[in-house]
Amino acid sequence: MGIVADRLSVVKPSATLAVTTKAKEMKAKGIDVIGLGVGEPDFPTPKHICDAAKAALDKGETKYTVVAGVPALRQAICDKFKRENGLDYTPDQVTVGAGGKGVLFNLFLATVNPGDEVIVPAPYWVSYPDMARLAGGVPVFVTGKEEDGFKIKPEALEAAITPKTKWLVVNSPSNPSGAAYTEAELRALGEVLIRHENVWVISDEIYEHIVYDGFKTPSIAAIVPEIKDRVITVNGLAKAFSMTGWRVGYAAGDIDVIKAMNKIQSQSTTHVTTFCQSAGIVALTSPMDFLKERNDIFKARRDMVVSRLNAIDGIRCRVPEGAFYLYPCVEGCIGKTAPSGKKIETDTDFVSELLESKAVAVVPGIAFGLSPYFRLSYATSTEALEKACDRIAEFCASLK
Repeated sequence: MGIVADRLSVVKPSATLAVTTKAKEMKAKGIDVIGLGVGEPDFPTPKHICDAAKAALDKGETKYTVVAGVPALRQAICDKFKRENGLDYTPDQVTVGAGGKGVLFNLFLATVNPGDEVIVPAPYWVSYPDMARLAGGVPVFVTGKEEDGFKIKPEALEAAITPKTKWLVVNSPSNPSGAAYTEAELRALGEVLIRHENVWVISDEIYEHIVYDGFKTPSIAAIVPEIKDRVITVNGLAKAFSMTGWRVGYAAGDIDVIKAMNKIQSQSTTHVTTFCQSAGIVALTSPMDFLKERNDIFKARRDMVVSRLNAIDGIRCRVPEGAFYLYPCVEGCIGKTAPSGKKIETDTDFVSELLESKAVAVVPGIAFGLSPYFRLSYATSTEALEKACDRIAEFCASLK
């Protein structure tokens, strides 16, 4: 009998981190790799937030806090939900965790029993299914087709629900596709959920502020108030505030669920880094004027890359509503042969050959549950993106 726990046999290492690691290894060998695999804004954390962390350190805010997060931060989160999402929560309905990922992990571990089913719309962020599996749950995949904007339909949701269903995960705007649900689309899903009182909703809204073309990102708990008591709304500071490394995420909802999540956290990380919580208060209570300029840059990059990709024979790419990802289809490249002699039979083959021959790192669609696609992050410089598009075009032209 080995030392490693059996539960890890159901978990795959993060595909996005694997691509990033491979790209870094190639860079270390002196290869000019363009890494488009990681979901991280290339902008710095705003100065006023960094200053708040420094001030907190200078004031000696380096001791333990309460598990759920300092009261002032949880109140700031309540105020944010009220102001931006039309949602009323009290501080005891809020928990702060080690990034959105840490919050979600606590949530799955605190609520999922062996055999419970978790509906995960595909394409999905790579960690949802494995978190469900680690908790003993069974991920059930429902495909959001490209022609439907990578969003699931109410009838598909209805067909996936069983007596064992515990959670539906809604990620809008989405990683990896950038797709975002409208109010009408969320309401339609909500009509199904109203009829199925055993199903709760995880609404992952981490990309809510990164949207384009006037799109507004509604919260399902506000759009479908009939199910608000069954919705846990998850968010964090990583993406909008360029605070990926600070690890400050949060969730709000049913007080018993929040207490259970706090119990898990009390036996793991204890709480989020103290001075990062102080910075989080400033982030949530200060003007967010910097967002418009950054979103304008993201939008310009999105439009440029979508246009370039759609001009390449063998690739088509939908224009997403939000986040900073594209999810192009490489159906037109499947069956062709690369200059290396390797036949492109899957999106994994496409991505591997692209990295080896042109030093462009993207993530295969299979990692997100929908092929033949790949995920490209445009959270990097326009110059790098233009160079990457040149290389992708050259690679596709080389396929026979």
